[in-house]
Amino acid sequence: MLLFVGIILIALFSRAEKPICLPYGTQEVPQFSKDGDITIGAILSIYKDFIVVNPSFKVDPGHAKCESLNPRVLQIAQTMIFAAEEINNSSEILPDVSLGYKIYDSCRSLTLSIKIALELLNGHEKGFLYDQSCNKSSSVHAIIGQSSSTLAIGIAATVGRFHVPVLSHFATCACLSNRKEFPSFFRTIPSDYYQSRALAKLVKHFGWTWVGAIRSYNDYGNSGMATFVQAAQQEGICIEYSEAIYRTQPKEKLLKVVNIVKKSTAKVVVAFTADADLDILVKELLIQNVTGLQWVGSEAWIAERYLASNGGQKVLAGVIGFAIPNTEIPGLKEFILKARPSNAPGNSGLKEFWETTFSCNLTSQTNYSVNLCTGTESLEGISNQYTEISDMGILNNIYNAVYAFAYSLHNLYACKNGEGPFENQTCANKTKLEPWQVLHYMSRVNFTNRNGEHIYFDENGDPVARYAIINWQYNKEGITTFKIIGKYDASLPEGGQFEINNAKVVWPGDDNKVPRSVCSESCLPGTRKAIEKGKPVCCFVCIPCAEGEFSNTTDSIECSTCPLEYKSNEQRNQCILKNIEYLSYGELMGIILVTFSVFGACLTIIIANIFFKYRSTPIVRANNSELSFLLLFSLTLCFLCSLTFIGQPSDWSCMLRHTAFGITFVLCISCVLGKTIVVLMAFRATLPGNNIMKWFGPTQQRLSVLFFTLIQILICVLWLIMSPPFPNMNMKYYAERIILECDLGSAGAFWAVLGYIGFLSAICFVLAFFARKLPDNFNEAKFITFSMLIFCAVWITFIPAYISSPGKFTVAVEIFAILASSFGLLFCIFMPKCYVILLKPERNTKKYLMSKMPSKSL
Repeated sequence: MLLFVGIILIALFSRAEKPICLPYGTQEVPQFSKDGDITIGAILSIYKDFIVVNPSFKVDPGHAKCESLNPRVLQIAQTMIFAAEEINNSSEILPDVSLGYKIYDSCRSLTLSIKIALELLNGHEKGFLYDQSCNKSSSVHAIIGQSSSTLAIGIAATVGRFHVPVLSHFATCACLSNRKEFPSFFRTIPSDYYQSRALAKLVKHFGWTWVGAIRSYNDYGNSGMATFVQAAQQEGICIEYSEAIYRTQPKEKLLKVVNIVKKSTAKVVVAFTADADLDILVKELLIQNVTGLQWVGSEAWIAERYLASNGGQKVLAGVIGFAIPNTEIPGLKEFILKARPSNAPGNSGLKEFWETTFSCNLTSQTNYSVNLCTGTESLEGISNQYTEISDMGILNNIYNAVYAFAYSLHNLYACKNGEGPFENQTCANKTKLEPWQVLHYMSRVNFTNRNGEHIYFDENGDPVARYAIINWQYNKEGITTFKIIGKYDASLPEGGQFEINNAKVVWPGDDNKVPRSVCSESCLPGTRKAIEKGKPVCCFVCIPCAEGEFSNTTDSIECSTCPLEYKSNEQRNQCILKNIEYLSYGELMGIILVTFSVFGACLTIIIANIFFKYRSTPIVRANNSELSFLLLFSLTLCFLCSLTFIGQPSDWSCMLRHTAFGITFVLCISCVLGKTIVVLMAFRATLPGNNIMKWFGPTQQRLSVLFFTLIQILICVLWLIMSPPFPNMNMKYYAERIILECDLGSAGAFWAVLGYIGFLSAICFVLAFFARKLPDNFNEAKFITFSMLIFCAVWITFIPAYISSPGKFTVAVEIFAILASSFGLLFCIFMPKCYVILLKPERNTKKYLMSKMPSKSL
């Protein structure tokens, strides 16, 4: 007997010397649990609020206490159980492995969520542990949770360093995609990175550029709204105000937000909030009758039916936003309705819901006025948030999360040594799974669920972003329904991701017209936006485009300059071709000039005919009939060459008008110069002993005319070869019209042509002036002097008039100079002779012409 006691004592003392591992503190009890070969943990917010207790630290504070049951989360817990049971009953996935679960309630408390996560890793073993290293595997191989981004961040940051996979069905914060911070986090709901940008595109789609922004004051709201603001700025959308709300904040702050919403000019409010936070705000807005605004919602609250009741539909009427696409999970509704409560520790999740629904008590009666529940009551016909399962979008997410874990384990168990992914192509030890091994398979899971949905995770642990666009509408019974009006699929190419049917949208007040929400009305075509100093870019004034500029789009940032050939119309919304101006035959000025030109040519021809008819008379013969006829011919060309200056300029007309003008006028002046020299030589020849006429006979006269003309021809040829005149559109002189003119090509050549004409004219004038007092009855030198005086006066005044005249008047001045000088020559030289020939034939005798009479001075 003593020996037996001694052996026991030795054993006890030997055990006491070894490390003892005990769980620390009060352990939380799961709401739902089931043992299995592999256990999956879950942390959900089955209750909305955590009861804060100020402990006296005199007794153990015990388990955390919560209040405000959330039936929707009970649905999520039952969906997880349904998926686990479905997998256990399947022969295709984990056929020889049973899947257990532990579902805890965290009451939306971050600290409690982290505490439960650590408990899930450590387990609940009681008593002594004799492992000397105090090491053991995690009691769960994956954790599902939470629905809140803030709570999910706490869990993922805590558990991630232990390489235990964390799967969330509703945490959307883009920050959770950071693999450095959250290496083991996965989710079956898209990241807000996509939703925030899609919301900006949705707002832009309806032309709203002036919006208010409400967010939850947590990681979900702050991160999502920050991304939305950035995307909105890229889309040209301005935020009038951005306010944060939280359900536990003082009412003064809430009232401040309500007051900002009331006073704002933005008619659209983008709410990136949790449903519980928005519920408090909506209630206060309803009290203050703040309705008629267009709300744009995120997936966190857009499909929450309780928000559309109790007057919330008045505030949020016509709301539009993104929701998780609805789907059908066969058998889920029946499973939820057949669930029964239990009093067993670790499975009491339905207890309070059951007692509240059926107004009974599952434990022994302490109050005889309350019936005792049998636990077999039927949920059929009961209508509440738990039994309402028309929208399975979120439920499908947690359903997929359980299956993603199951398929990861299935792939792990199916591994064969020599083909494994680990060192030396080995597989995981199936009797002692390491969390990092499960994490490896989780990151590579790829399967298609029963509904044909393809499930996989990208390198950040995110699924493909797909959203349904829904709109709150009233049905015939006046009940708010969630109508799908479009979709968003981030897997599609840019430009095809967004799809919406505007015709299906119902706006606040059952209006079919899209509400407007802008800081400044759009600038119409013909104006541009000018930002007002100190205000957002969406607040601007519209400034008309300047002359020569246009804008043909609404809200143009700047006016575009019209091409040189165009000008802006009166509305400044398009460019029209400038009026092309040139001296045409059809306008009054052109008609007058053509008339005088043709008249001058005809008159010259008539005079030529008179001279030809009376060519044998003394007055014609005495005036060198050969030069006279050549002079009349050149004058005819002078009159006609003015016609080349009228009409639309072309390459040929530009080259012809200046060269023809220069050559014909030199021919004309050469003839006049020849006649003047003949007069002077003839007077000298009458002196005794002077035989000078033999040096200036008919041959010399012809050669002199030819020589003088050839010089001008040479100048014109060089002009045409080196830099000929060409048609040009002058757009510098007038902004509103184009002057179609002939560019000189070489201004030097042009002035050389004019200078040569002026040189011959000056010589002719000087010689004629010297011969003006010759003692003949008919002294031609006197008339030549007058003609050259007119000719020089015209062309001297032409130069400043030509330089200063604008547009087609430049051409008109040149034509006028040509006609005036031609008429001057014609009238001064030939009209006196015609007068004698036709009206004073008695003077047209050799005797009269040879009589010596002193000439009157000029």
